[in-house]
Amino acid sequence: MSSLRSQRILVTAALPYANGPLHLGHLAGAYLPADIYVRYQRLRGRDVLFLSGSDEHGVPIMITAGQEKTTPKEVVDRYHTANRDAFLRFGMSFDNYSRTTLPLHHETAQEFFLALHKSGVLVEKSENQLFDEKAQMFLPDRYVVGTCPNCGNDEARGDQCEQCGTYLAPADLKNPKSTITGETPTVRLTNHWYFPLGKFQKRLEDYIAERSGHKPWRENVLRYCRSWFKEGLRDRAVTRDLTWGVPVPIKGYESKVLYVWFDAVLGYISSAKEWAVKRGEPDLWKKYWMDGSTRYIPFIGKDNVVFHCIFFPAMLMAWNDASRERYVYPDNVPANEFLNYEGQKFSKSRGWGVDLRDFLGMFPPDPLRYTLAVNLPENRDTDFFWKDFQARNNNELADIVGNFVNRTLTFADRHFGNVVPPRNSLEEINAKMVSALSEAPEKVGACFEEFRFRDGLQEVMNLARAANKYFNDREPWKSVREDRKRCETTLNICIQTIRTLAVLFHPVIPFSSDRIWSMLALDGAVTDQGWESAGTLAVSDRHTLGPSEILFMKVDDEAIDAKLEGLRGQQSKPPQNKLDPMKPTITIDDFNKIDLRAGKVLTCEKVPKTDKLLKLVVDIGPEQREIVAGIAEHYDPKDLIGKSIVVVANLKAARLRGLESHGMLLAATNDHGKLAIVTVAGEVGSGSIVK
Repeated sequence: MSSLRSQRILVTAALPYANGPLHLGHLAGAYLPADIYVRYQRLRGRDVLFLSGSDEHGVPIMITAGQEKTTPKEVVDRYHTANRDAFLRFGMSFDNYSRTTLPLHHETAQEFFLALHKSGVLVEKSENQLFDEKAQMFLPDRYVVGTCPNCGNDEARGDQCEQCGTYLAPADLKNPKSTITGETPTVRLTNHWYFPLGKFQKRLEDYIAERSGHKPWRENVLRYCRSWFKEGLRDRAVTRDLTWGVPVPIKGYESKVLYVWFDAVLGYISSAKEWAVKRGEPDLWKKYWMDGSTRYIPFIGKDNVVFHCIFFPAMLMAWNDASRERYVYPDNVPANEFLNYEGQKFSKSRGWGVDLRDFLGMFPPDPLRYTLAVNLPENRDTDFFWKDFQARNNNELADIVGNFVNRTLTFADRHFGNVVPPRNSLEEINAKMVSALSEAPEKVGACFEEFRFRDGLQEVMNLARAANKYFNDREPWKSVREDRKRCETTLNICIQTIRTLAVLFHPVIPFSSDRIWSMLALDGAVTDQGWESAGTLAVSDRHTLGPSEILFMKVDDEAIDAKLEGLRGQQSKPPQNKLDPMKPTITIDDFNKIDLRAGKVLTCEKVPKTDKLLKLVVDIGPEQREIVAGIAEHYDPKDLIGKSIVVVANLKAARLRGLESHGMLLAATNDHGKLAIVTVAGEVGSGSIVK
């Protein structure tokens, strides 16, 4: 146990973009699971450094500044402060929350670039890029719109087509236009430095195989990495033609900055440096980043897997190859899937979602932390529903945990003068409850060690349920009159259980845990006790308890109905993208040219490196067809297997993301973007003609 208690752990949580407020999806993706893990490890007595900060460079910041008609500096200053304060109110226990516009971060990123440049890792290339003659600037990918060469969408961005999910370069677009001036850009030659990612592929594959072999990684993370390796890693630009970012520190590149993918992950290192400087020990950060005994765990959402499993480790490998001071690599990357809001994806443009600041203006943080934790998207996308939040708060936190704490402490106050009665001889039912307490830290801890926070929280809640049942079965309201010694033992064990719950719940609902500790009037703080102490009977006989209070207030229907009514009003607003107009009239002969067939979905899987595409193998009778469809945001692949759908069987094959799609499935989309596949009901065989 001593070796475990001395283990050093470095934990980072993804740097949120400082161009908008935090919403609940951000919390469920990276921040709450990281905080649960850190709080748990601190209770285990381990040496933990927990870092994050604002990502303040890149095109999204510039776009927000343009939309708000202000400067990037004003945007990041505002959102950094707002998000830092929201995190604090939510209970995030960062040791340091930094920002990438700090001079210390610029120095760190430039030092990394110069080290890789000096060692000959980086490769300089000349390339053609789009240039806005009127604005006199090269156009970053998101400053260009045009027609997608794959699907014909005439509003595709220069980095990705939102309609078909294809990743693009600005030069790939047909009829490109500058979003700044609306002008057609010209093509100019420019020079940039590239990181040769492909040269590190074998080492990266070996690294992930070795780490995931002895400490299992999540399958979604490994699947994502394998898809990148299968396609082959390519050179990636490290510099770009922008004015907002970390300046490139070499001659001839004064007008360029470091690409945000390169500089942002280094924010974890500069945050550690800032923390060390604040402590008055400027080199202390190396103890966590450059000591091989450190275990490094980055918490992220699934959209950041490639940066933390491939790009960042490759950068660290390149540094380590040329330096005696060597960085540690991620030991595990527990990436979460996405949290949706009331059945739809969070959308800033549509105003669909709820900001953390707004939420905390209505409700305390712990019920939100609990609701998100019990529904974390650890293996698949999940949803936040207001009714579920109400039910979790009322039926679980209030009726199970709060009820047990309140009924125990008020009974002790009424019948024992608010003093802990002695624990007398134990009957079998008492011994069973004591055994459950002693086993709980190991059961819950095993889940948290493996990043199964939902399972761990369920173990704690099951203990609270067992405690309520124990109280009911022992009937202290009767035994206090008929057998006082029996009642004393019951109340003693219930009070011991409250202490156990305070420790075990602390990683998830720290504010409520601290309030329980105050009600118990125990010395010190919960965080001083140690995780293993939750399994002991540590409250002494004759200890005087503090005043009790209601732990969780119930959320009434009126408050939730008001939120739902607001959503209905939001959904009833005129949509930004109206339904397409009716197409020109066709004849029956025109319609008869379309071969519609019933098809059964045999297999379905996500297309790697896309958010929207699924690859389906469909049985249409005479043959099996592979179809690529942009429906991944609306359907889980396994939910489609076995369904009978309608396929356009005689459509000319098209290539999407390197895959050939032989057909198209029919689906309907409403004016809010919700999509539903057309299915066939009844006894219809594969290949049947749909008329």
